[in-house]
Amino acid sequence: MNTIILRSRTISKDNFKKDNFKIVSCEERSRHMAEPQRTYVTQEFLEKMKEELTQLKTRKRAEVAQRLKEAIAMGDLSENSEYDDAKNEQSFVEGRILELESQIRTAVVIQTTKSNHVAMASTVRIRDEKTNEEETVTIVGSTEADPFEGKISNDSPVGRALLGTKAGDEVEVDTPAGVIKYKVLEISGSTNK
Repeated sequence: MNTIILRSRTISKDNFKKDNFKIVSCEERSRHMAEPQRTYVTQEFLEKMKEELTQLKTRKRAEVAQRLKEAIAMGDLSENSEYDDAKNEQSFVEGRILELESQIRTAVVIQTTKSNHVAMASTVRIRDEKTNEEETVTIVGSTEADPFEGKISNDSPVGRALLGTKAGDEVEVDTPAGVIKYKVLEISGSTNK
């Protein structure tokens, strides 16, 4: 019997409908899985991640280890809430360390360039054509995105729509609230050095 491996399922060729699935060879699947996810960041944000990692590895790890030592010294661990809290915090700290190490390892620093087209690290002044409200946003990677600071992800609907546009262009963005039409008013380099 011929079989085709698809994601994590194996199905027989007899039950396979070509219009519903994409055939992927094992080599292609392995190659795709081995490619690390890139983390697009500004130099400033990369430095912040490195600083946080250093703090977690040096100071925070030692603090949590001390809390665990003190909680263990109290005796009976089965009803020791200090021990449970310290173990939970240790788990969080170690998880965050792993996450930061991965992001730093796969980091691609966004290079600011002078261009008349919106690119990563561009700061863009846009206007909502319906409400005439203007806002200024900076296009950054998803790790660095913070809408409250005007930093939007290149993967967000607005970020994707703006990439490649120039001043004067209008874009329509499909959002959960409906279609929003923006006009690109001005493009400048990143506000981050």
